[in-house]
Amino acid sequence: MKLYDVIPVERPPTPLLDSLNTPAALRAMSSAQLLQIADELRAYLLYSVGRSGGHFGAGLGVVELTVALHHALETPHDRLVWDVGHQAYPHKILTGRREAMPSIRQYGGLAAFPRRAESSYDTFGVGHSSTSISAALGMALASASRGDRRRVCAVIGDGALTAGMAFEALAHAGHVDANMLVVLNDNEMSISENVGGIASYLASILSSKPYLAIREEGKRVLSHLPGALELARRTEEHMKGMVSPATLFEEMGFNYIGPIDGHDLPTLIQTLRNIRDLDGPQFLHVRTRKGRGFLPAEADPIGYHAITKLEKSNDAPAVAPAKKKPKYCNVFGEWLCDMAAVDERLIGITPAMREGSDLIRFSREYPERYYDVAIAEQHAVTLAAGMACEAMKPVVAIYSTFLQRGYDQLIHDVAVQDLDVTFAIDRAGLVGEDGPTHHGSMDLSFLRCVPGMVILAPADEAECRAMLSAAYHYPGPAAVRYPRGNGPGMAIPRHLEPLEIGKAELRRENGAERGKRVALLAFGSLNGPAVEVAESLDATHLNMRSVKPLDREAILAAAAEHDLLVTLEENVIAGGAGSGVVELLAAEGVQVAVLNLGLPDAFVEHGKPGELMAECGLDAAGIEAAIRVRLG
Repeated sequence: MKLYDVIPVERPPTPLLDSLNTPAALRAMSSAQLLQIADELRAYLLYSVGRSGGHFGAGLGVVELTVALHHALETPHDRLVWDVGHQAYPHKILTGRREAMPSIRQYGGLAAFPRRAESSYDTFGVGHSSTSISAALGMALASASRGDRRRVCAVIGDGALTAGMAFEALAHAGHVDANMLVVLNDNEMSISENVGGIASYLASILSSKPYLAIREEGKRVLSHLPGALELARRTEEHMKGMVSPATLFEEMGFNYIGPIDGHDLPTLIQTLRNIRDLDGPQFLHVRTRKGRGFLPAEADPIGYHAITKLEKSNDAPAVAPAKKKPKYCNVFGEWLCDMAAVDERLIGITPAMREGSDLIRFSREYPERYYDVAIAEQHAVTLAAGMACEAMKPVVAIYSTFLQRGYDQLIHDVAVQDLDVTFAIDRAGLVGEDGPTHHGSMDLSFLRCVPGMVILAPADEAECRAMLSAAYHYPGPAAVRYPRGNGPGMAIPRHLEPLEIGKAELRRENGAERGKRVALLAFGSLNGPAVEVAESLDATHLNMRSVKPLDREAILAAAAEHDLLVTLEENVIAGGAGSGVVELLAAEGVQVAVLNLGLPDAFVEHGKPGELMAECGLDAAGIEAAIRVRLG
């Protein structure tokens, strides 16, 4: 295998890969050709992701596994289900989308994750973790009910295996004795010892047809002797347990094979051939290295989980890089450490999002008060509830799209009990290239209906810090939702003074003539375009700040003085902040024209945030055009 220390700028020569349009051609290739395909696939992956940006390390780590799976399975007739999809770029390259890879994650281009509408080889749409085993089990049971002889395989990472949903599916598959294969791609957690020659040899023996035939015949013979079959089963279990983490999966009803080296392509292929047609649940444990073949990614797998597009260098004289503006997540990370310094009750909780939510400094300075619960959003929320019961002050750092998974716990375990838990909700609104599975487009709607919940949405970085303090000091469940990336660049104060909950800010007063007086009621990020629209239309601009509770007095005053109220939010209109304004006016018996502008009743595609906001009519031009149409 060729090792790389830089990403190729020019397209590398890949003659064998270029001749392959579908995985069917892989099944006629020799071992030497398959090894060449793996090398060419890794080279092309480095080149294409360098041009487009995107998920990086996980794909490099499963090059050999992807080749082996498509060689051993009759895809797409056989179902191959990837978990999350971070590692699916090699799969896309091998399944007819090689030339379109530079468009991945771009507006109108390939999706960042497997998507059913994109290819028949993408058997299940993913984006959130730990769904693959459930989906594959459903496919296996459906095929069995129709009498189809179809192999089904789920590929799941060791991180995704930490979620309860994965274990629920494993338990069910073992219970119903489903014909399916689960491949554990173990690239980080200490589930097993390092793979060596003995373990690989044992795996090949345990998956061989002679061994399996002897095993089954032995079961048949021993079944006639009282107690002998159980003794043999326990002996085999303990022997496997001495060299591999087999016991857990065997107890759940799976035939466990492994661990094997996930970069040893011949062994992978032989093992998959041995077990692909076995009846019952099969579990193959492979060890891989994230970023395999690209030396910087092997050394820093977290930093190279994903990369941005590589820009071509120019010959311009070198200049000192401009100081980067802090992102909203950085504002949160600094606030968390500052608040922890003055309140020893503060606890930081995240479901495997330390880097993304910027808890790195907090985890180092306050390790005894930092809890990364892995990919277990439901547990994160209820863990916080339990801590709040003991007079601690938990802060849950979570992405908007992932909070959806902990919604029942938020309602039942936190809100019903009116517990003091603060939710720092990152990636609210349109996140860009990761697409509909990652857009945080519904949190205002699903949070606003929860009794006792406080919801705040900052217009800038300074407000974000002040709102975090306000939510933290509120004696009940409270959330601050903020977008991905940078804000407008406001100076951030160092103090921890809270912003007043339920109080809007008047940013501009209307000067238009009666009959055309417009008030913009902007929530969170849409205060940015609201400034430009208010100037163009000579309109009033209110930064609403608080989604729940709403500023009743400000809304009623605006209704009395204006002909049209326009609500602006980066959330779906249905049930969002604008709906709350309409409900308040109806309850007060106030009649005034209202125009609700927000995300459409559709799943927004992937692309750059600016492109998506324009498509949704939420940039300044789109907002102004919608208001002018409404005014006639």
